[in-house]
Amino acid sequence: MIDPNFFGERSQRRVERLTLALGLLGAIAAFFWRGWPEAAGVLLGGVVAWVNFRWMRQFVSHVAKISLAQAGQEKPRMPNRIFLQMFGRYALLGLALYVMLMRFYWPVVAFVCGLFALVAAVLLEVLGELVLATGRRMLA
Repeated sequence: MIDPNFFGERSQRRVERLTLALGLLGAIAAFFWRGWPEAAGVLLGGVVAWVNFRWMRQFVSHVAKISLAQAGQEKPRMPNRIFLQMFGRYALLGLALYVMLMRFYWPVVAFVCGLFALVAAVLLEVLGELVLATGRRMLA
């Protein structure tokens, strides 16, 4: 049976911390491999991935709370700030890319690699949960 708290609050916090840690580790590796512009691009990508995850998590949390509070209403209402926050994620990503390309000339490939820190963090969290679940099942 699947634990109902499989991707609960603790897992989400671990994904946040892992995203920052992997972005930083990637930036350090990029610095030694290619230099500071690539390291800055990877670090910026990791930070944008972290902010994106936090804002998406807050958006889903707000939507869930509002949905439960307005259950049974024919036309539930959502505050505009929630939609602004959801689309603000894309604005942040676009702004980061614009600044990189037009002002600082940081490598876009390094930035995209930094964005993958979130993907790697989620994969590590899922693998960790699977290993723990398998270990618990073997002990039972």
